[in-house]
Amino acid sequence: MPFPCDCHIDSSDEAYFRAIDVKAPSEILFRWLCQLKVGSYSYDWLDHLERMFFQVSDSIPDHPSPEQLLPGVENLAIGQRVMGIFKLVEFEQNRHLTIVLDDKQAISIFGDIAASYVLFPVTPNTCRLILKGHIRYPRNPFWSWIRPFMPWGDLLMMRKQFLRLKNLAESQTNCNCEEKVQV
Repeated sequence: MPFPCDCHIDSSDEAYFRAIDVKAPSEILFRWLCQLKVGSYSYDWLDHLERMFFQVSDSIPDHPSPEQLLPGVENLAIGQRVMGIFKLVEFEQNRHLTIVLDDKQAISIFGDIAASYVLFPVTPNTCRLILKGHIRYPRNPFWSWIRPFMPWGDLLMMRKQFLRLKNLAESQTNCNCEEKVQV
């Protein structure tokens, strides 16, 4: 199955897939995906390290990964920063975000990365989030040791990110349902 990220990297070394089912409408989960502009929603200590090692202080706040939706973050534009070191290269409202690693220092360490977060509605109130990530490992001999560790590190970080986004979207869905019942 083709993903939007497929055309944003040439000859990747590997492609990673991650997926999770979410008991929330695609529109709510997509709104949480937009929040990736202000944090990774993985491990906050990684966002703090990123602020120290990369020039991302203007895109990642002191307190990344807020537990509430921030106004205006849903307004997407090509070229915006996502998770500090990525750039938004393509999106379709309530359907997908596609990003590429854009920080030269990060590329020298991690390699070239292009990834798409794609939402697939299952029912009106549930969806499946699938990430496809292409990676071309760094060609720099100093960072070549990262190749065997990258899939495992990515798995741990993406698992945390997906579970946090799932919980936040499902909590918002449950909250919205309770409000509708009380009205």
